[in-house]
Amino acid sequence: MEQRVLGRTGRSVGVVGLGCWQLGGDWGSVPDDDAFAVLDAAVGAGVTFLDTADVYGDGRSERLVGRYLAAHPDADLTVATKMGRRADPHVAEAYTLDAFRAWNDRSRQNLGVDTIDLVQLHCPPTPVYSRDDVYDALDTLVDEGRIAAYGVSVETVDEALTAIARPNVASIQIILNIFRRKPLERVLPAAAEAGVGIIARVPLASGLLSGKYDEHTTFAADDHRTYNRHGEAFDVGETFAGVPFDAGVAAAREVAALTPAGATTAQLALRWIIDQPGVSVVIPGARNADQARANAAAADLAPIDGRTQDALAAIYDERIREHVHDRW
Repeated sequence: MEQRVLGRTGRSVGVVGLGCWQLGGDWGSVPDDDAFAVLDAAVGAGVTFLDTADVYGDGRSERLVGRYLAAHPDADLTVATKMGRRADPHVAEAYTLDAFRAWNDRSRQNLGVDTIDLVQLHCPPTPVYSRDDVYDALDTLVDEGRIAAYGVSVETVDEALTAIARPNVASIQIILNIFRRKPLERVLPAAAEAGVGIIARVPLASGLLSGKYDEHTTFAADDHRTYNRHGEAFDVGETFAGVPFDAGVAAAREVAALTPAGATTAQLALRWIIDQPGVSVVIPGARNADQARANAAAADLAPIDGRTQDALAAIYDERIREHVHDRW
C-alpha cells in the first residue's frame, strides 16, 4: 500500500487506515471475534494506522486494539486515540492538564502501552482550539512521555484552521468525502503548507457512499444512524456526514453509476479522498473482514479521471451542497 507521512508525527502510514469506532459500539453489536477478524484483515491488507477513541464503547474499542497490539508486537502499527468526550458536562473548562492526565492514564491502560503514538482532542467545544493553556498541557504530555504527538479532531473548517496555526499540532482529523467537500478549499492547502497531516474521517458518509442503501433501509436502535439523525446525541455531521438520508440516497445512486468496472462504489469514494492533495490517511470503518479488505484495496485503484471528478462535483453541487456546505 502507498505510504504517506502523517504530518508532524513524522511517521509513515498506509494511505488507507482503519477507523475503530465500529469495534466499540454505536453501529450495532460487533462480537469480539468479528472485531479481531476485522483487525487481522485490515493489517493483512496493508493497513498500518488504527484510529480509536476512549469513548468508543466506553473504552471497548481501545481495549480490543490493545489486545491486538499485545498479540502482534511486531506489526509496526501507528495507533491514534482521542480524549475529551468523557468530560461531563462536555464544556471547555473541562479541558485541563489534570483531566488530560486522567484520560490519558485510562487510554494507556486500555491500549497496553506506555506512550501513545498520537492523541487527538475529540471535537471539543470551539473555544478550546484557541486556548494557550490547552496546548501547553498537551506539550506537557509529550514531555512526560505519555504521548508521542498530538492533534485535533474537528467539526468545522474554522476549528481546523485555528489548530493548524499552532506549532506543535501534528494532525487534523476532519470529515472529508464526496458529500463533504468544503475542507478542500482552505483546510487541506493550509495543512499542507504547515506540514500538518490530514486524517479523513466519515469517508463513506456512514455508509451512504457504499451505494447499498435505499429509502427503506433501517438500522438498529443502538446504531447512531437511527438515534442521531438530527443530532440528538452528538454533532449531526457525524451521521451521514450531515446529509438528509433521502437526499443522500438519491445522490449516492448517481455516484454509484460512475463506479468503474471492477471496483465498488465504496472504493470509488475512498479513492476520491486518496486523490485529494494533502490527505495523509483515510479511515473507513468495517464491520467484517471482507469490508476491511475491500476498503484497503481502494488504494490499488487508479486515480479518478477528470471526467468522473467533474461528474462527482456536479452531483455535490446539485444535490448536496445546500445541505452541508455552509454549516461546517
